[in-house]
Amino acid sequence: MNAPTLNPGRLAALGRSELTLLVRNRATLSVAVLMPAATLLVLRTVVGGDSTAAVAEATLIGGIGMVLLLVVYMNLVSAYVARREELVLKRLRTGEAGDLEILTGTALPAAVIALAQIAALAVAGAAVLGAPLPRNPLPLLAGVLAALPLLAGMAALTSAFTRNVETAGLTTLPLFLLTALGSGVFTAPDALPDTVASVCELLPLSGVMALVRAGWSGGSGWYELLGAALTTLAWIMVTVFAVQRRFRWEPRR
Repeated sequence: MNAPTLNPGRLAALGRSELTLLVRNRATLSVAVLMPAATLLVLRTVVGGDSTAAVAEATLIGGIGMVLLLVVYMNLVSAYVARREELVLKRLRTGEAGDLEILTGTALPAAVIALAQIAALAVAGAAVLGAPLPRNPLPLLAGVLAALPLLAGMAALTSAFTRNVETAGLTTLPLFLLTALGSGVFTAPDALPDTVASVCELLPLSGVMALVRAGWSGGSGWYELLGAALTTLAWIMVTVFAVQRRFRWEPRR
């Protein structure tokens, strides 16, 4: 990969171009915009008449996790694969934009949409489900912001093993299931056996979800927050290294 530089002008141009392509692709746009809202409705149905604050908070925390997975990770895998197969990435790489700018610019629309939907969940979701607003927004914000480069990197890495857009649903399934079942999106970590919970704490998105949960519910000490932050940082560093080694800029043959 080229030297990691970021030019705001080029990033903005790449972001606008990617947003235009996203808007034109109705299937991808519907996944990015409608699926998280549909997920919240499903979660609300599952909660049913149980309107306790704890259940409502768990529902919204799960909704945030789903937004990150669907809008950032799964959407970006399809985007990177499509741009690669259409030779867009190859053409961009011959210009002035560096590798990091190309990958970041492609991820910008998904990141903005995810942040907007999470903000909407925090307000509208809390009103619908009767949950209080986040008790400590700083860990929640830190977790969400850290999830953006982590999941963008995971998406870039997954795209290297994805032959075409049609198979993206299969290659993204392992991380989706691991995160949904083991990182606290749908199941609280304390509901798992101790040994399983200890292993699940090391999953890529477990640190992010721990920060989100701590920010919404409160009660976590600095030791737990530091551990979650270090786990997330470690995964970001591992992902960046892997992307540098494995990311494909040209179509698979």
